[in-house]
Amino acid sequence: MYVLQSIQLRERVKMDIIISNTSNDPIYKQIKEQIKEQIISKEIQENEILPSLRSLAQDLKISVLTTTKAYNELEQEGFITSRQGKGFYVMSRSSELIKEQFIKEIESNFANAILLSKRINMTNIELINLLKLLMEEENE
Repeated sequence: MYVLQSIQLRERVKMDIIISNTSNDPIYKQIKEQIKEQIISKEIQENEILPSLRSLAQDLKISVLTTTKAYNELEQEGFITSRQGKGFYVMSRSSELIKEQFIKEIESNFANAILLSKRINMTNIELINLLKLLMEEENE
């Protein structure tokens, strides 16, 4: 297992990326998902520059093609953007693509909750009341 933990990269970005050879996911996907999670959790701030493709590949001891694929998918999903000659930057939180990703994740979680509630014969009202209760607890 290759591990890169909290090292200060040349571009001043601090990222935690853990690559596992035993994972079923390809390396580029492991990198992509971990960067995405750090963007969503605001560990990496909007408009912050990411490590260059070469420096990330070098630090992780992997191919530049692998880091390129991860960054390209993050860009397609609206999490990062490339600026010609300057590198890759985290997109603004107001980006419609990022908002759509969040909505998609919420929909998926709701669909799973509905499926689980049906398995135990929970009524729609009981499920809605549970959601309201959780929302009230979050606001306290």
